[in-house]
Amino acid sequence: MTSALPVAVLVSGRGSNLEALIHAREAGALPVEFALVASDNADAPALRMAEDHGIATLALDPRGHADRRAYDLELFERIAASGAQLVILAGFMRIIDADAVAPWHGRMINIHPSLLPKYRGLHTHRKALAAGDRQHGASVHFVTAELDGGPVIAQAVIDVHADDTEDSLASRLLHFEHRLLPATLAMIAEGRIRLEDTGITCDGKPLTAPLRLVDNRLAPA
Repeated sequence: MTSALPVAVLVSGRGSNLEALIHAREAGALPVEFALVASDNADAPALRMAEDHGIATLALDPRGHADRRAYDLELFERIAASGAQLVILAGFMRIIDADAVAPWHGRMINIHPSLLPKYRGLHTHRKALAAGDRQHGASVHFVTAELDGGPVIAQAVIDVHADDTEDSLASRLLHFEHRLLPATLAMIAEGRIRLEDTGITCDGKPLTAPLRLVDNRLAPA
């Protein structure tokens, strides 16, 4: 039986992806334990959600630090002290300093609302519509110092409708994000997905293209 992987989740807002992870854990589909939920926003609804589920929380205000690097180093020192072995960025709206990222190489993932490498950064739905894309999606990737540039593990793909707006596209995609992130995290927690020096491996074999979400499972593209 797979032992539970201690994880920390970083959030800035409402925490809908955190909620999806909690539900998957409670349903027995996700072999993790939540060591900490941390935020740069003390008013983030995600913190209240975590507290309601008995999860330890941390609100760390960036304004109390000399610069971004000092903030990030303290944040990740606190995360390490929680016992977390993996960090999940689930709507954490900050760019993390490279010195804070480096010790967590291969142990930090992010969910991003685009089919990376397309549309790094903000306003991804707007960019997809402006480009006339026929498909859009979300990606889970390992975090590196390059913004949204780490190796991509898995993606969910949806069609873009002719009458889509930013809001409708974002809303429809969010339902797939809520399945993609738990499915990816489960495979990492089970030891099936790893980041090696040569790239991502899945079940011991090189992953040559991101896995795709099919229903609630990940499968080769």
